[in-house]
Amino acid sequence: MIQPTTRLAGLLGAALDANLGGRLSHFIVDEHSPAIALFAPDRRAHNREGDWYGEHAGKWLYAAAKAAARSGDAALRASVLRVAHYLVSIQEADGYLGTYAPERRFMQPQPPKPASWDGAPSVRTWDIWTHAYLMLGLLEVHRHFPDARVLDAVRRIGDLCLDALTEGGIDVTDLGNHHGLSATVLMDPAVELYFATGERRYLQLAERVLQQADGHRDLALLERALAGVDVSAIATGKAYQLAWNLVGLAKLHRATGKRDYLLAVERAWESIRAHHLTLGGGPWGGVGHRSREVFNPAGVFSPYGYVETCSTLAWIQLNRELLSITGQARFAEEIERSAYNDLLGAQAPDGEDWCYYVFPNGRRVHTTYWRCCKSSGAIALEELPAVACTGGDEGVAVHVYGAGETRFALPGGDTVRIVQDTAYPYPGDIRLRVHLAQPARFALRLRIPSWAADATLALNDADPGMDVVPGGYATLERQWRDGDEIVARFPQRPRLHKAVNRNVQESFAPDGSAVRQEVLHFEYAAITCGPLAYATGLVDGFKIEETLRLPEAPVGEWLRLQPPQPDGVPRIALDPGYRAPLMFEPYFGAGGRVDGAWRLTWLSLAPVSAR
Repeated sequence: MIQPTTRLAGLLGAALDANLGGRLSHFIVDEHSPAIALFAPDRRAHNREGDWYGEHAGKWLYAAAKAAARSGDAALRASVLRVAHYLVSIQEADGYLGTYAPERRFMQPQPPKPASWDGAPSVRTWDIWTHAYLMLGLLEVHRHFPDARVLDAVRRIGDLCLDALTEGGIDVTDLGNHHGLSATVLMDPAVELYFATGERRYLQLAERVLQQADGHRDLALLERALAGVDVSAIATGKAYQLAWNLVGLAKLHRATGKRDYLLAVERAWESIRAHHLTLGGGPWGGVGHRSREVFNPAGVFSPYGYVETCSTLAWIQLNRELLSITGQARFAEEIERSAYNDLLGAQAPDGEDWCYYVFPNGRRVHTTYWRCCKSSGAIALEELPAVACTGGDEGVAVHVYGAGETRFALPGGDTVRIVQDTAYPYPGDIRLRVHLAQPARFALRLRIPSWAADATLALNDADPGMDVVPGGYATLERQWRDGDEIVARFPQRPRLHKAVNRNVQESFAPDGSAVRQEVLHFEYAAITCGPLAYATGLVDGFKIEETLRLPEAPVGEWLRLQPPQPDGVPRIALDPGYRAPLMFEPYFGAGGRVDGAWRLTWLSLAPVSAR
């Protein structure tokens, strides 16, 4: 099995550098950092607040361990190990490593009370949630910097959870809000602990969680997903938690081979992909019902929907799992789309500031110190190097394009470097140069984006004589020599998208006849080019909305990609003919990546009678 290592440059590389030099190096440095001080035994003993802030420890360990390993940053590595060892040192004898007072811990039955509107238990607890992230974080530390003490600490958490959910008679759905979704995420780290140890009791733990999740009337996770129920109707439809549960279910399929697990995940994925993503690839909600972080019912549209950065993380991880299982290009394409749009659109260039929410239409707001999304965004970025290129028995596959370099060792031990020279995701050629000491045979699989009509490949300036089909992979298997070059050309053309926000009321008249009336109908238009969603800032410098009357001429006559500017940012002019053209630029940077900047992705269209 070829295991490639990828160093990203370009836009994603800059984001990773900022992540390491900003959030990951400053948010937590040692046991005195506020996010770790929450775990101090004297503070833990008196915490009855039911908060979720303990998640930051595991999230930071997970992202920082990846960053320290890929970068070789000695200071970050030292901080990671210091924090991990401190947490291990204060783990209690029974394996508990959370932030709660003894009477509020997940092992203790709580007094029954009616569930609230969001399916919260009688005592709102994020104890299992915090332990789930601690398990993932400590496992990631052990993966990169092996340490038996760290792995044993995760074992003890797993054993405590298994005992509580079996011998202790605790139902995991009573331990988290949204009808248990915030606790059933335990599936993910339980399977990861099984992968790390090979000990089947942790697989038993994951399947116990799934059994209880499926047995909850309002959750019924496996049953509803298998039935193709829209994700908005699974529990409360909480986007972040639901997508994370699907990550765990996908891993459980990998561990057991049970086909129904994969079918359930794929059907839920299809629901999200068809009805619940912005043009920028982020899972969105907050308009149709319940709360800002919940999927809207299928068919509900608004340009003012919320994308929680935590949900973008979980969506990227879900696609990572499905890509690993199936090898299908559609999952890689979703990772790339989310990364270049809603993920970069949430990060500030300094790597410290993040948006809790991004909106297709709305103001950019940098969130506060403790918000969850700052840690989730940091994780999402650190997932990208490992999924950009992956290996198999015969070669490597390029899933995410962008400047950088991938290295891998051939079975004989020789090292191959593939350097990607490109301005992607901006328009232009993608040049992949192969460097190796002596000729070697292996396969190179290149993803062809679904939007890339008329895509072409050239090998050493010649046609390689193969089909190039958008939405799949092109495989070049040959004897490679040092200096071989592939040029991929994916023509990027501005593309117009339309959406409708409508409401239809249906009822019956006294005579029994059906009455159906449309009472709301708004149409919108937006632009993409290649993998990028485009947006404009405040129209005419002050308007947060604009109604367009689109020309009747072919789109290519009034929607044009502009000549390159000195800053290298590709812009698109929309010229309606009756006013000055509107200038669009990539969504992630529209209006400037500063707090308070406005981005308008969707512009309303004039009513049919006014066109």
